[in-house]
Amino acid sequence: MNFLVLLLVLWVEKFSAWRASIQQDGPWLRLLAGAESKPLTTAQPWLALACVVVLPVLVLGVLLLVLKPVAYGWLALPVHLLVVIYSLGRGDVLAALGPFRDSWRREDVEAAYLVARRDLALEAEDEGELLQRVQGHLVWQAYQSFFAVIFWYVLLGPLAALAYRLLALTSEHATQPVLRDAAVQVRHGFDWLPVRVLAASFALVGNFAGVSRALLHELLSWDISAAQLAIITARAAGETPEPVIGEAGVSSLDGLWQLLVRAAIFWYAAFAVWTLLI
Repeated sequence: MNFLVLLLVLWVEKFSAWRASIQQDGPWLRLLAGAESKPLTTAQPWLALACVVVLPVLVLGVLLLVLKPVAYGWLALPVHLLVVIYSLGRGDVLAALGPFRDSWRREDVEAAYLVARRDLALEAEDEGELLQRVQGHLVWQAYQSFFAVIFWYVLLGPLAALAYRLLALTSEHATQPVLRDAAVQVRHGFDWLPVRVLAASFALVGNFAGVSRALLHELLSWDISAAQLAIITARAAGETPEPVIGEAGVSSLDGLWQLLVRAAIFWYAAFAVWTLLI
């Protein structure tokens, strides 16, 4: 059933507008605000994190247990689908990059700086650094929006996928620094394995030798962030050239996107084979 859910997720992504309707964070944001307003949870950030992450996951777990014996478990399929779609990242990374791509292609550096700050929340000291930051933004958003969610869904099911997204939302929306730091720490643990699996996928669908050199010293490191590792290995796998303004710079973004697409196809193919074997 899990593979069917992932196929339906692709269909929803490509051929419908359901994602925006499903990804309604209002109720959860009210739960977060309530948890942050209570003196007990304010003094105990881990208790607040349990309220906003563990509690919704437990509710989902109870619902799935209730549905499991009904109709041979098939009533759980729409729940799985809704949870995975909700757990995907927010927004459309390609659409957000559109204005920057247009400005960069016509070599309008000032407009590129403005749209990068407005649409991507990115700033840089010079043109080369700006393009590199945008490249990194593309890779990181693809990873945290799609690959990490799919990895945990395949490995542990919808509860893990939902937990990952709620941790990400907490790290983005929490107003209390201690709560935000707690969410970032737990999310770092969640990211450790899937980002390395993605890096290995980059090696298989891209420049294997380049990824091996980039990954060798950081393979087991706990200190390097998931964003750094994903970006470094993606650039190595895609043999991304030095940043230049104009069409060549836009082509580097296209090359990274194609690398991500190939990695996604590889993941789906591997999961299909695994499903057949078990």
